Amino acid sequence: MSEFDARAREWDKDKMHIDRSVAIAAGLEEMIPFSPSWRALEYGAGTGILSFLLKDRFSGITLMDNSQEMIKVCVEKTEYHKTNHILPICFDLEHKDYDDHFDIIYNQMVLHHVNDYEAIIYTFHSLLNPGGYLAIADLYPEDGSFHGPEVKVHLGFDPEKLKEILTEAGFMNIEYKTCFEVKRDSGTKYPVFLLVAQK
Repeated sequence: MSEFDARAREWDKDKMHIDRSVAIAAGLEEMIPFSPSWRALEYGAGTGILSFLLKDRFSGITLMDNSQEMIKVCVEKTEYHKTNHILPICFDLEHKDYDDHFDIIYNQMVLHHVNDYEAIIYTFHSLLNPGGYLAIADLYPEDGSFHGPEVKVHLGFDPEKLKEILTEAGFMNIEYKTCFEVKRDSGTKYPVFLLVAQK
Protein backbone atom coordinates (compact mmCIF):
# COMPACT_ATOMS: atom_id res chain seq x y z
CA MET A 1 0.00 0.00 0.00
CA SER A 2 1.38 3.40 -0.98
CA GLU A 3 1.68 6.37 1.35
CA PHE A 4 -1.29 7.98 -0.39
CA ASP A 5 -3.40 4.81 -0.09
CA ALA A 6 -2.63 4.76 3.63
CA ARG A 7 -3.54 8.43 4.11
CA ALA A 8 -6.68 8.50 1.94
CA ARG A 9 -9.23 8.12 4.76
CA GLU A 10 -7.69 10.92 6.82
CA TRP A 11 -6.80 13.27 3.95
CA ASP A 12 -9.85 15.56 4.17
CA LYS A 13 -9.44 15.98 7.93
CA ASP A 14 -6.34 18.13 7.36
CA LYS A 15 -7.61 21.72 7.28
CA MET A 16 -4.58 22.80 5.25
CA HIS A 17 -5.66 20.50 2.39
CA ILE A 18 -9.06 22.20 2.37
CA ASP A 19 -7.67 25.74 2.65
CA ARG A 20 -5.15 25.10 -0.14
CA SER A 21 -7.85 23.76 -2.45
CA VAL A 22 -10.11 26.73 -1.73
CA ALA A 23 -7.28 29.13 -2.61
CA ILE A 24 -6.45 27.26 -5.82
CA ALA A 25 -10.11 27.10 -6.86
CA ALA A 26 -10.36 30.87 -6.38
CA GLY A 27 -7.18 31.36 -8.41
CA LEU A 28 -8.49 29.20 -11.24
CA GLU A 29 -11.74 31.16 -11.35
CA GLU A 30 -9.73 34.38 -11.53
CA MET A 31 -7.23 33.30 -14.20
CA ILE A 32 -9.34 31.13 -16.53
CA PRO A 33 -12.63 32.03 -18.29
CA PHE A 34 -14.59 28.91 -17.32
CA SER A 35 -17.44 27.70 -19.50
CA PRO A 36 -20.22 25.42 -18.15
CA SER A 37 -19.90 23.25 -21.27
CA TRP A 38 -16.29 22.33 -20.50
CA ARG A 39 -15.08 18.83 -19.67
CA ALA A 40 -12.36 18.82 -17.01
CA LEU A 41 -9.64 16.42 -15.87
CA GLU A 42 -8.10 16.64 -12.43
CA TYR A 43 -4.84 14.70 -12.62
CA GLY A 44 -3.59 13.28 -9.33
CA ALA A 45 -6.99 14.13 -7.89
CA GLY A 46 -6.47 12.55 -4.48
CA THR A 47 -9.84 12.72 -2.71
CA GLY A 48 -11.08 15.29 -5.23
CA ILE A 49 -11.32 18.25 -2.84
CA LEU A 50 -10.57 20.76 -5.59
CA SER A 51 -12.95 19.24 -8.12
CA PHE A 52 -15.83 19.07 -5.66
CA LEU A 53 -15.33 22.79 -5.01
CA LEU A 54 -15.64 23.28 -8.79
CA LYS A 55 -18.36 20.67 -9.35
CA ASP A 56 -20.97 23.16 -10.57
CA ARG A 57 -18.62 24.87 -13.03
CA PHE A 58 -18.19 22.10 -15.65
CA SER A 59 -20.39 19.67 -17.57
CA GLY A 60 -18.13 16.75 -16.70
CA ILE A 61 -15.12 16.12 -14.46
CA THR A 62 -12.81 13.10 -14.57
CA LEU A 63 -10.91 12.49 -11.33
CA MET A 64 -7.75 10.55 -12.17
CA ASP A 65 -5.34 9.12 -9.60
CA ASN A 66 -3.15 6.02 -9.36
CA SER A 67 -4.09 5.50 -5.70
CA GLN A 68 -7.00 3.06 -5.44
CA GLU A 69 -7.84 4.19 -1.91
CA MET A 70 -8.01 7.86 -2.92
CA ILE A 71 -10.32 6.95 -5.80
CA LYS A 72 -12.52 4.91 -3.43
CA VAL A 73 -13.01 8.07 -1.36
CA CYS A 74 -13.87 9.99 -4.56
CA VAL A 75 -16.48 7.37 -5.51
CA GLU A 76 -18.07 7.68 -2.06
CA LYS A 77 -18.20 11.46 -2.47
CA THR A 78 -19.91 11.22 -5.86
CA GLU A 79 -22.53 8.97 -4.31
CA TYR A 80 -22.99 11.29 -1.33
CA HIS A 81 -23.26 14.45 -3.47
CA LYS A 82 -25.17 12.65 -6.26
CA THR A 83 -22.76 14.11 -8.83
CA ASN A 84 -23.39 11.94 -11.87
CA HIS A 85 -21.13 14.15 -14.01
CA ILE A 86 -18.02 13.35 -11.93
CA LEU A 87 -16.13 10.19 -12.93
CA PRO A 88 -13.39 8.89 -10.60
CA ILE A 89 -10.91 6.49 -12.25
CA CYS A 90 -7.79 4.75 -10.98
CA PHE A 91 -5.30 5.22 -13.83
CA ASP A 92 -1.54 5.65 -14.20
CA LEU A 93 -1.16 8.36 -16.83
CA GLU A 94 2.62 8.30 -16.47
CA HIS A 95 2.82 4.81 -17.96
CA LYS A 96 -0.40 4.32 -19.95
CA ASP A 97 -2.12 6.19 -22.79
CA TYR A 98 -5.55 7.64 -22.08
CA ASP A 99 -7.96 8.11 -24.98
CA ASP A 100 -10.08 11.20 -24.31
CA HIS A 101 -9.94 14.99 -24.63
CA PHE A 102 -10.67 17.80 -22.22
CA ASP A 103 -11.14 21.58 -22.18
CA ILE A 104 -9.21 22.02 -18.94
CA ILE A 105 -6.69 19.90 -17.03
CA TYR A 106 -5.63 20.91 -13.53
CA ASN A 107 -3.57 19.46 -10.72
CA GLN A 108 -2.35 20.57 -7.31
CA MET A 109 0.83 19.48 -5.55
CA VAL A 110 1.17 16.59 -8.00
CA LEU A 111 3.91 17.54 -10.46
CA HIS A 112 6.73 17.22 -7.91
CA HIS A 113 5.72 13.56 -7.46
CA VAL A 114 5.87 12.82 -11.22
CA ASN A 115 9.18 11.24 -12.15
CA ASP A 116 9.30 12.53 -15.75
CA TYR A 117 7.35 15.75 -15.36
CA GLU A 118 8.40 17.05 -18.79
CA ALA A 119 6.82 14.01 -20.46
CA ILE A 120 3.56 14.44 -18.53
CA ILE A 121 3.35 18.07 -19.72
CA TYR A 122 3.45 16.81 -23.32
CA THR A 123 0.79 14.24 -22.42
CA PHE A 124 -1.42 16.99 -20.98
CA HIS A 125 -1.01 18.95 -24.23
CA SER A 126 -2.14 15.93 -26.26
CA LEU A 127 -5.23 15.45 -24.07
CA LEU A 128 -6.43 19.06 -24.38
CA ASN A 129 -8.82 20.34 -26.99
CA PRO A 130 -7.55 23.28 -29.08
CA GLY A 131 -7.70 26.40 -26.91
CA GLY A 132 -7.92 24.29 -23.75
CA TYR A 133 -6.22 25.23 -20.49
CA LEU A 134 -3.65 23.54 -18.28
CA ALA A 135 -3.30 24.66 -14.65
CA ILE A 136 -0.48 23.53 -12.38
CA ALA A 137 -0.33 24.39 -8.67
CA ASP A 138 2.90 23.35 -7.00
CA LEU A 139 5.78 24.35 -4.75
CA TYR A 140 8.40 26.91 -5.59
CA PRO A 141 11.96 25.50 -5.21
CA GLU A 142 12.52 24.27 -1.63
CA ASP A 143 15.38 22.69 0.32
CA GLY A 144 13.90 19.20 0.62
CA SER A 145 12.40 19.77 4.05
CA PHE A 146 8.81 19.81 2.76
CA HIS A 147 8.69 16.00 2.47
CA GLY A 148 11.97 15.10 4.16
CA PRO A 149 14.97 13.17 2.80
CA GLU A 150 13.23 9.77 2.77
CA VAL A 151 10.72 10.85 0.08
CA LYS A 152 12.11 10.99 -3.46
CA VAL A 153 10.44 13.95 -5.17
CA HIS A 154 11.38 17.03 -7.19
CA LEU A 155 12.21 19.89 -4.80
CA GLY A 156 9.68 22.32 -6.20
CA PHE A 157 9.87 24.22 -9.49
CA ASP A 158 10.99 27.55 -10.85
CA PRO A 159 7.88 28.73 -12.77
CA GLU A 160 10.08 30.52 -15.31
CA LYS A 161 11.77 27.20 -16.16
CA LEU A 162 8.37 25.52 -16.36
CA LYS A 163 7.27 28.25 -18.78
CA GLU A 164 10.14 27.29 -21.09
CA ILE A 165 9.12 23.61 -21.04
CA LEU A 166 5.46 24.48 -21.59
CA THR A 167 6.34 26.74 -24.51
CA GLU A 168 8.38 23.96 -26.11
CA ALA A 169 5.41 21.61 -25.63
CA GLY A 170 3.19 24.01 -27.59
CA PHE A 171 1.51 26.01 -24.84
CA MET A 172 1.02 29.78 -24.96
CA ASN A 173 -0.46 32.61 -22.84
CA ILE A 174 1.45 31.32 -19.81
CA GLU A 175 1.10 33.20 -16.53
CA TYR A 176 1.54 32.40 -12.88
CA LYS A 177 1.12 33.84 -9.41
CA THR A 178 1.57 32.82 -5.78
CA CYS A 179 -1.76 31.44 -4.59
CA PHE A 180 -1.12 29.85 -1.19
CA GLU A 181 1.44 29.30 1.55
CA VAL A 182 1.82 26.04 3.44
CA LYS A 183 2.80 26.79 7.04
CA ARG A 184 4.34 24.02 9.10
CA ASP A 185 4.38 23.79 12.91
CA SER A 186 8.14 24.39 12.74
CA GLY A 187 7.41 27.88 11.40
CA THR A 188 8.71 27.05 7.91
CA LYS A 189 6.60 28.46 5.09
CA TYR A 190 6.36 26.95 1.62
CA PRO A 191 4.76 29.18 -1.03
CA VAL A 192 2.67 27.55 -3.76
CA PHE A 193 2.33 28.96 -7.27
CA LEU A 194 -0.56 28.58 -9.70
CA LEU A 195 0.54 28.49 -13.32
CA VAL A 196 -1.94 28.62 -16.20
CA ALA A 197 -1.23 27.92 -19.88
CA GLN A 198 -3.36 27.56 -23.02
CA LYS A 199 -3.06 25.12 -25.91
